[in-house]
Amino acid sequence: GLANTYRFEGKIAEAVERTGVLGRQEFLLAAGRGERVADLAPGAPSLEGFLFPDTYRLTRHTTAEELVGRMLHRFREVWGQLPGGPPANALPAVTLASLVEEETPRESERPLVASVFRNRLRIGMALQCDPTVVYALQLAGRYRGSIFKDDLAYSSPYNTYGRAGLPPGPISNPGRASLQAALAPADSDYLYFVADHNGGHTFSASLERHSQAVAVYRRRQARKLSPPRARRR
Repeated sequence: GLANTYRFEGKIAEAVERTGVLGRQEFLLAAGRGERVADLAPGAPSLEGFLFPDTYRLTRHTTAEELVGRMLHRFREVWGQLPGGPPANALPAVTLASLVEEETPRESERPLVASVFRNRLRIGMALQCDPTVVYALQLAGRYRGSIFKDDLAYSSPYNTYGRAGLPPGPISNPGRASLQAALAPADSDYLYFVADHNGGHTFSASLERHSQAVAVYRRRQARKLSPPRARRR
């Protein structure tokens, strides 16, 4: 059903429904019309990625079509303001931006995350982006709240562990910082990153350095999860 078709649009739909102005299904129907961005992204499977995250004022007369139109207008406005001249086909950049958006909450890291994905794309290396696995599983109604080892082998065009290249479309609706990062990634040789327990990530250019960073993360995680030792009296 529609609830499993557009994961992040679904989140927006739930927020809209809580206002009491619009219904979830009404919004999802309007958000499913990828042809509305045919000039920007020919072949876009839906409006996922093009509903710009911002504050929108609703009245009791606002329709789903009107709200989606305002979100699209805001996307077009921001897209046109980005430096460097956005490409004619926005779909690859917006798709990349959606991955960046989901990988880190830190705006300062987004150009670095984008550089990792760009470098991997250049050499044909799988992106191995965990949020794409979650998205693929949720499309199929198979997400169990966490990613398990067997999930990495789940066959889906959105699973970037099983397939090289970008997924067929965005997995979220990125903001300005992520869009800019996708258009202008940092100049780096990084191919890997892992969480650092400070809300950010450690970036590495080699598998050896990355493995060391992963080991540090796991040790800290183990200490964090281990029960406190009883004090001797």
